[in-house]
Formats: sequence, structure tokens, C-alpha cells
Amino acid sequence: MTNKPAGVNFPSKVGVWWNSEPWPIRDAQNIAREIEQLGFGSLFMPEGGGKDALVESAAFLAATDRLVVGTGIANIHFRIPIPAETGARTLAALHPGRFVLGLGVSHAPFVEDSMHGSYGKPLATMRTYLERMNSVPTEIEEGARPARLLAALGPRMIELSGELADGAHPYLVTPEQTAATRSVLGPDKWLVPEQAVAIGGDAEDQLRRAHTHVGFYIPLQNYRNSWLRQGFDESDLVPGGSDRLARALVGMGTAEQAAASVTAHLDAGADHVVVQVVGDGASADPRSALRELAKALQL
Repeated sequence: MTNKPAGVNFPSKVGVWWNSEPWPIRDAQNIAREIEQLGFGSLFMPEGGGKDALVESAAFLAATDRLVVGTGIANIHFRIPIPAETGARTLAALHPGRFVLGLGVSHAPFVEDSMHGSYGKPLATMRTYLERMNSVPTEIEEGARPARLLAALGPRMIELSGELADGAHPYLVTPEQTAATRSVLGPDKWLVPEQAVAIGGDAEDQLRRAHTHVGFYIPLQNYRNSWLRQGFDESDLVPGGSDRLARALVGMGTAEQAAASVTAHLDAGADHVVVQVVGDGASADPRSALRELAKALQL
């Protein structure tokens, strides 16, 4: 993977996507250490407004030795582009090859209702933001710019991921969509999709957790449009999502079956896949499931 435009030294091809915001940071650092010890290659985290993803990234980088840390994603409406770029370069300078800056436009309800901000056209907003980031002089932490990925679902945002960024970090997509994204990006850009899994408990409980997880995103137009492009229809976009949608987006069954849903993205052209354990609530401890997955994935 050294042919990519911005170097990232993933220790393995599978990482973790985990919402660490509800956890006290020192407890979260302990979980990051175990994620590294289990053999996972990365830890990506969201930014929902509770904590600053770049500050959390600094804490996780300091607590580990090899683990790649990524924002999945840092909300561009939370920070202006110049400090976003310089802050990311600082982390990359301190931890070479170990930081990935994932950026996204978020969603209109979050930006307008929760932040009382203005949600413009996503593609134009992101393009302007990236152009501002690129205006930072190269001598600021020269040579330390991290890999920059976009939360790209639609074809034009995927194209922008290849034009003004170093690749894409898609969320809630099928392996078929990963293959389609790779065909747009070409071979020389990073592609790091997320894959949710629900293991432990019986099949009914796993499906319940999958519906709860997918159901959170059902009202968001960006995801609805994405799923329609991926071949689902309005009958799948009911509250909680249809069984077909939940099963397509969340790997269920044994740890081995869930692991297969992760490796399917690698087979479809992903460079690295981040696995998200779907538990009961945002503060659920992912470690038991991650231990099982690490064995199933032979990390």
C-alpha cells in the first residue's frame, strides 16, 4: 500500500470504528491500547458534537505505539479549514504514518437544528473547504500532511475524494458499493470503508441491534440517497430499515460470519476496513466482540 499519495502505515488490513465520545478519555485510551494489542490496525472515531475528534486523536496516538488513528469523520462545520489543516499536520508530524484525517459535510438536521448553522450544497461546501486547507503554506510542518479522506457516498463526492483528497471513507455501504467506489477512485487512492457487525446473543437479538443501528440513519437524506443508489428502494427505508437493508449493512451470525462481511470489502478493492461493533447503546463496551473478531480474522 506504499503507492498511495499520502503514506499511512496500517499494521494490518482491518481496524476498528468506535464511538469513544461517551467514555472518559483515560478509559478510552485503555480500550485503544487493547485494540492495538489485539492486532487491529487502526482506530477511527466519529465526531457527533460531544468531543473534538482531533483532540481525541491526539490522546489515542499518545497512548499507543503503532495504531493508526483516524477521524471518521471530523465535521467540517465544527472548525474552520486553516486550523483543521495545521492541527492535522501537527499530529502527523508527531506520529508519522499514524494519523488519517477523515472529513465530512455531516447532515442538514445536525448542522441546522443542533448547531444552528447553515447547511449549503455539500459538494460545493466541501470543495471550498479543501481549497482553503490547501492554501496553508507548505513550510508549516513541511512534509507532514496526513492522508485526507472524505466521507464520500455519491459519485461526485467520490470524484472529489480523488481530486482534492487522498481517498474515501464510506460508511454504511455494501461490498458492491466499495467495488463501485474503487472503480471511480482508481487504484492509487485510499479506500477505507466501515463495516458494522452484530455478534453475540441469538439471531433475533442480533437483528434487533442491526435494526436499531440502521434506524438511526434512516431519517438522514444523505444515507437514503446512498441506499437507493445501491439498489434498495423505498420499501427498505422504513423506520428501523427493512430486514433486507439491515442484513446487507450489518454482518451478523458467528464471529466468523461477521468477519466474512469485513473481508468482503477487502475483496472488493478496499485497502483497509474499519469494523464497528453494534451493541446496546452508544456506551456499550466493544471489547468482548472485538476479541472474538480478532481471532476470526486471524489478526
